[in-house]
Amino acid sequence: MIPLLLTPDGQRLLAELPPYEVQDVFALTSQLRKSGYHADLVAAALTQNRLRAKATAKFGSFAQTMIFTSDGVEQATRLPVAAHHAQHFRNAHIHHIIDLGCGIGADSMAFAGLGLQVTSVENDADAAQAATFNLSAFPEARVIHADGRELDLQSFSADALWLDPARRSNGKRIADPEQWAPPLSTALRLAEQFPAAGIKVAPGIDYAALPDNACVEWTSVDGDLLEAVIWLGSAALQPGRSARIIRGSHTVVFDSGSETTSSESPTVPPVTLGDYIYEPDPAVIRSGGIARLCEDRNIAPVSHNIAYLTGADLIESPLVTTFAIRDVLPLDTKKVRAYLAAHEIGIVEIKKRGTELDPSTWRKKLKLNPLHSGQATLIATPVAGQHRVIVTERTDQRLESNEQQLDVDQ
Repeated sequence: MIPLLLTPDGQRLLAELPPYEVQDVFALTSQLRKSGYHADLVAAALTQNRLRAKATAKFGSFAQTMIFTSDGVEQATRLPVAAHHAQHFRNAHIHHIIDLGCGIGADSMAFAGLGLQVTSVENDADAAQAATFNLSAFPEARVIHADGRELDLQSFSADALWLDPARRSNGKRIADPEQWAPPLSTALRLAEQFPAAGIKVAPGIDYAALPDNACVEWTSVDGDLLEAVIWLGSAALQPGRSARIIRGSHTVVFDSGSETTSSESPTVPPVTLGDYIYEPDPAVIRSGGIARLCEDRNIAPVSHNIAYLTGADLIESPLVTTFAIRDVLPLDTKKVRAYLAAHEIGIVEIKKRGTELDPSTWRKKLKLNPLHSGQATLIATPVAGQHRVIVTERTDQRLESNEQQLDVDQ
């Protein structure tokens, strides 16, 4: 369907479409058909309009001038993260990158945007056509529609490899790295052929699957854990694990303190509750940085193997979200419901770790009074081995309305 969109009629139709609204699709389809557009082109354009709307979260206003595939939207790197990938290679003095399995070209766009030469290889025909369109403004980039396993990669004289293995099948995530395309073991062998390389992997990857000669970095954006990247060769500044936390326009890099990528993270003994609860950024947690964070900030877990931390000081840092403790209650629905009613709390955020409580189901049982304007964050977690509900208040911002009620199951 993508070739239809690349024709003059396809480009004109895409430019004419209003912002995507699902309730308008049937009426708009009928209107466009009556205007003389072919049914296949209308279907392709409206699908693309929907994908562009979905991709706005990753690409901002650029999404409205790009071409996407369904899988490409799901796996494409967000613009600020792709910019980091490009800067990482540039800092390693790389000049020419092979983007193997480039998808719709998100990372290639960032590489070319920093003036790096890019050879983008994609096996899927639709994705390759989308990448060709998306990279058409960059003379530094060229797209090759081919199976990268059948190419002589050395013939391109590149000094770096970027590889983002396909980790989905029929819309579902594939957990086993050896079932990715290409398998992680194959990706690592390909990377060995280049002075520098980066392999994008799932953030939940097991440490045991990581090579010890790498620097592995987990990245989160505004609290969402997005990816991990295995940096190799000259792109690996030092072996170990780290976290990159992007909050708005600010970025913080945190070294987890691990000596190798596969080394186990040290445990920290729990302490009694202080005045605050701290929730580490998920990139810090996945990089194994809890012990380092506790040491740096003089804080500790609330219970064994629980990633909620506690201490006496207000911490204002992108590494953690801080909650001021108001009360500690037993994990008893009736008692919590009575407490909320007595304190006129009707707006709650529910978070949990280490308990089987289902936040969305539990919320219904709390029977919050919509007339009560009080706000709180309820944290269900073991405390010193006992299940508790900690009534807290965010120190960074308050929930402003019922529309902001959140249930976080971790």
